[in-house]
Amino acid sequence: MIVIDTHIWIWYTDGGTKLPPEYRDYVADNVATGIGVSAISCWEVAKLAEGGRLQFAVLVQDWIANALSLPGIIALDITPQIAVDSVQLPGSFHKDPADRLIVATAREANCPLVTLDLAIHAYPHVLFPPGLAKP
Repeated sequence: MIVIDTHIWIWYTDGGTKLPPEYRDYVADNVATGIGVSAISCWEVAKLAEGGRLQFAVLVQDWIANALSLPGIIALDITPQIAVDSVQLPGSFHKDPADRLIVATAREANCPLVTLDLAIHAYPHVLFPPGLAKP
C-alpha cells in the first residue's frame, strides 16, 4: 500500500493531468496493493471547496464519496495512535495539522507517502516512493 497526500488524491481522481506522469503512473501501479487516503484529506477537500479554492460539478460530499470508491482507494481512519503520533513526530516538522496527520498515517502504515509538497519531502522520517524524482 501507499499513502497519497490530499493534492495527489484530487489530481489523480480528476484524471491525473496535473500530476507529473511518473507520479500518476506510480499511483496507478499501486491500485492492486492499495492507495491509502487519510480521513483528514476528506476534511481538507471539504474546506477547500467551502472556501472556493476547489469547485466540483457535484456536491463536495458526492465528490468525496465517488473519489473514495475508485479502484484501489482505501480510506484510512485517524486512529488514536495516529493522532498522538502526529504531535510527537521525530525531528523537526512544520505545524500544519493535516500534513502532520498524513505523515503520521504513512509512518503508522509503514508505507511510502506520495506527495509533491516540498516541506514534506524535506522531512527525513517518512518513506518516499523509491525512484520517483523529488519535486
